[in-house]
Amino acid sequence: MSDLRYRLIYLALGVALIAVVVFTVVLSPDAPLPELPDAIESIVPGDGDTVLRQTDLTIDMAIGYEIEVFIDSLPVPESEFTYVEPTAVWTWAPGPGQLFEDWEPGLHSVVVRYERVVGGVDFGEYRWVFRVQ
Repeated sequence: MSDLRYRLIYLALGVALIAVVVFTVVLSPDAPLPELPDAIESIVPGDGDTVLRQTDLTIDMAIGYEIEVFIDSLPVPESEFTYVEPTAVWTWAPGPGQLFEDWEPGLHSVVVRYERVVGGVDFGEYRWVFRVQ
């Protein structure tokens, strides 16, 4: 093959690479993440996440709030949570003697009802859904 043929092949490969990069950037989803209320600092798993069956549910609240949690419309007893008071992090995992023994594959909905118990009045509710593989 001649040098011209190699150059044309390299040029075509370069153009194809640039096209792939441009299409990836243009077509990638840029949907904004739903905003959490001020009372909730973070949640794991997040809204729309796909997780493994051994995943814990973690709700990081602002200091001074009490919560009620419902998973798939069932209330989770407060006694099943691990609560770290200095950081206001609530953690729950399925297991023997818990509301669920394990996560069933499929969609799961979580509702957190919160109320401020220290300071001013603030209460509300936040809902999200995640998928277990």
